[in-house]
Amino acid sequence: MKPAVRPSPLQSLVADPKLLSGATHLPSLHTLALQIQHNLQYQHSWADLRVHTRSPLTNEPLPRPLLSGLPPQRLYVHPDEQIELLKKADQQRKASLRAGGDSNALEVKAEPEREWILPTRLSEKWTLRRLADVFNGIGLVPPAAASESTEEDRPANPFRTTKRVVLATVDSDSTVVYYIVHDGVVKPRQN
Repeated sequence: MKPAVRPSPLQSLVADPKLLSGATHLPSLHTLALQIQHNLQYQHSWADLRVHTRSPLTNEPLPRPLLSGLPPQRLYVHPDEQIELLKKADQQRKASLRAGGDSNALEVKAEPEREWILPTRLSEKWTLRRLADVFNGIGLVPPAAASESTEEDRPANPFRTTKRVVLATVDSDSTVVYYIVHDGVVKPRQN
């Protein structure tokens, strides 16, 4: 007699009928979003992950389910912000040395920011129009968990001036790769 095969936690999550009831998107797209949510939470330690099926700006259905969440550390630092953070860290290091400290290292600290996540499959073909449809439905930053705002939330970071999503691409072997995609032209980083 074969032992009973128990489903994995991910299989149990995507098979939960409560999660798919009232869904405005294809079940395969919703399941994909749940798979990415599981990966971010348990493999990458993201917090406050939520699935969005409606635009926080217009309350219209999004082209596909999106996620929002808080990564454990900042994913993207704008080049101008990077310069400011380095100047501040250098000032703190010099003040510490004057006060008798012995550390000569720069400690650059950038607080994590809430991010939008766009779940996709590697086999999908993406066009600029499809990406523009996604960007048109979202605000600059995802709404905080407590309030689903209908107006565009302003970021606490003044350097965040363009919309961006983390493109989460899943391959057929369940490998997930993440890319940051900005809406429009972004100043390149300095080396």
